[in-house]
Amino acid sequence: MTEKLKTGRAGTPEFVVDAELAPITAMMSSRLMVLANLLRRGAILRYKRLTGLSSVEFGLVASLGRRPPMSVVRLAEAVGMDKGQISRALAELVARRLVAKSANPRDNRETLVSLTKAGLAAHDAIVAGAHERNRHLLEQLSPQDLEFLLGHIDRLIGTAAEMLAAEKELG
Repeated sequence: MTEKLKTGRAGTPEFVVDAELAPITAMMSSRLMVLANLLRRGAILRYKRLTGLSSVEFGLVASLGRRPPMSVVRLAEAVGMDKGQISRALAELVARRLVAKSANPRDNRETLVSLTKAGLAAHDAIVAGAHERNRHLLEQLSPQDLEFLLGHIDRLIGTAAEMLAAEKELG
């Protein structure tokens, strides 16, 4: 894809893009989604190879981490899924002895989950793999380029959060 940056009305940047591309593919959000999807797909393959965990399972193991036991409801909130969606993955992790379940001593109606010793080893493999992938992704950038990029990403995240809030207000 060849494109050139030009300044449009009011000094805002615009891109001139090859005619064969759909205009939306040149947008920042589309490019970031492509990058995020490529990274996610690579991570899924790596963690499947290293730990034998599915994407949902490695998300649960990563979220449980080295934290104290947490309720299934809190874990579901942490991974952005409902309790029913994660129940099968948790059952599999319990069967593989990566996660332990117990009743909450303060409220026996609530189930707490935590990583076992084997679960902690899988978690550590996930973290080490994430650090390696992050290092490999960013090694082409100088420290100044990385600081510049992360600063702009943080600004974009702030703006995107404001945009989301505005959409929610509109109904």
